[in-house]
Amino acid sequence: MNSFEEIQSKWNDQDKIKAPKDGFKSLMKKIEEIKNKQKITNGVLLATVLVLGSFFFYIAGYNNHQVILGLSLMIGSLIIRVVIELLSIKRLQRVNRSKDNTLFKQELTKYYNKRRIVHILITPLIVLFYAIGFIVLLPLFKANLSAGFYTYILISSIVLLFVFSLFIGKQIKTELTQLKFLKDSD
Repeated sequence: MNSFEEIQSKWNDQDKIKAPKDGFKSLMKKIEEIKNKQKITNGVLLATVLVLGSFFFYIAGYNNHQVILGLSLMIGSLIIRVVIELLSIKRLQRVNRSKDNTLFKQELTKYYNKRRIVHILITPLIVLFYAIGFIVLLPLFKANLSAGFYTYILISSIVLLFVFSLFIGKQIKTELTQLKFLKDSD
C-alpha cells in the first residue's frame, strides 16, 4: 500500500495544467492572421504581374524573343507563387476545426510541413527564376538605355533583391513561428 500512496502523492503534487482562457480563439486568430498575410502577399504579387504585363505591352515586347523569355520567367514565377498561395489558403480553410484536438493538430502539422517545403525549397527557386528573367533583360536595358540609367537599374535591382530577400525571410520566419505555435499547442 505504501507505493500506491506514493504514486497518489506524486499525482496530487503535479502541476495543474490550465487551458488558456481563450485557447481556441487564440488559435483561430493566428490562423486568420496567416490567411490574411497570404492574401496580402497575393495582392502584391498580382499587382507586380500586372505591372510587368503592362510593361511588356508598352514596350511591344512580343516583338523580341529575349524580352519574351525574360518577362515570361518573371511573370511565370510570380503566377506560380500566387497559385501556391491560393492552394495553401484553401488547404488551411479545409483544416477541420471541429475535429478532436489530436486530429486537428495532425492536420495543422501536415499544413505546417507543406508550408515549410514551400518556404525552404520552392520560394528560393521562384526568386531565382525571377532573377534569371531580370538578368536576361539586362543586355536589352544596356543597349537601349543611357549608361547612367542602366547603372541605376543594376544597382537598385541588387539593393531591392537584398531588401526583398530580407523581407521575405522575415515573413517566412514569422509564418513558420506562428504555424509552429499552432502545431505545438494543445
